[in-house]
Amino acid sequence: MPVSTFTNSLVTGLFVLFSLIKANPLEYAKPKLSDYGFFREPMAEQIPVDNIFPYRISTPLFTDYALKSRFIVLPDGKKVSYISSEEFDFPVGTIFIKTFYYPADFRAPEKDWQIIETRLLMHTLEGWTGYPYVWNTEQTDAVLEIAGDRQKVSWIDKQGKSQNVNYLVPNFNMCKGCHVIDKTFQPIGPKPRLLNCDNYYDGAHKNQLEKMLELDMIDEMPSVETIPATAEWGSEHYSLNDRARAYLDVNCAHCHNSKGPANTSGLFLEYNEKDLKKLGVFKPPIAAGRGSGNLDFNIVPGKPDKSIFIFRMESTDPGILMPESGRKMVHKEGVALIRDWILSLEDN
Repeated sequence: MPVSTFTNSLVTGLFVLFSLIKANPLEYAKPKLSDYGFFREPMAEQIPVDNIFPYRISTPLFTDYALKSRFIVLPDGKKVSYISSEEFDFPVGTIFIKTFYYPADFRAPEKDWQIIETRLLMHTLEGWTGYPYVWNTEQTDAVLEIAGDRQKVSWIDKQGKSQNVNYLVPNFNMCKGCHVIDKTFQPIGPKPRLLNCDNYYDGAHKNQLEKMLELDMIDEMPSVETIPATAEWGSEHYSLNDRARAYLDVNCAHCHNSKGPANTSGLFLEYNEKDLKKLGVFKPPIAAGRGSGNLDFNIVPGKPDKSIFIFRMESTDPGILMPESGRKMVHKEGVALIRDWILSLEDN
């Protein structure tokens, strides 16, 4: 049996088993993205209809250089409840929309898109569930694909060089690999501190939390000035430490936190973690196997090439690379940032 056939059969089998244990998760999903009516025609322009809120994350997850458009859909008459700078409580019926795309030339990112997938994260009566929709070649619509997909993508990068990747659209069950916190499937990106940044609305820049308040989307929330804001990793406006910590928080801490899938590692990379040992400084790995690269510590201050962090970030070997999913390429700019940060730790 071909590997692809076996994989699809396995995914289908897992899906059937899941359905027998719990209410059929596909009862909330529609066959095509256009069935939801989220976007105006042509859908490829990603212009939402009224009452759908566009947003961005101050420091986004790296996914093989894919760009992303993000939207929130709230059920009629419902609002978001503020819990803390780390958490919003989104009502049942909320849908997050995230579309992954590549411009033909990253020097002109506003045109000639190749849209690969749109992921929907829905808050159902049974909890949060994710659905992958794969776009057709004509770029007119996307179809629900519980087995995921692979697509070859090519583009010109910001330096004018040709790049390509065999892009992986995750299957129905792979979403749980990142989105399970404290054994519960939940959103990880739209935290108040990650939304506390400017976006472009009605021809002007405006803070996203203030815009949500203006649109009466939030029930109650402290003044925006009192809510911490997570640094934007690529902006020189922030310190090197804050930029590096934001990068690790978004790309690694969904697993590496005290309630995440990698909690037994003792390596906790959340933005507000203060313990240098938990951040990896002179911390030996736990059961890393080949992932350690025969190195002794996750971070050796002042010595990035002696640090397991850099070894794993620079690898594309599935048995070594970190993060374990979501990338096949090395994020050169991200590696450079963490290298500079490790070098700076020598002075601390």
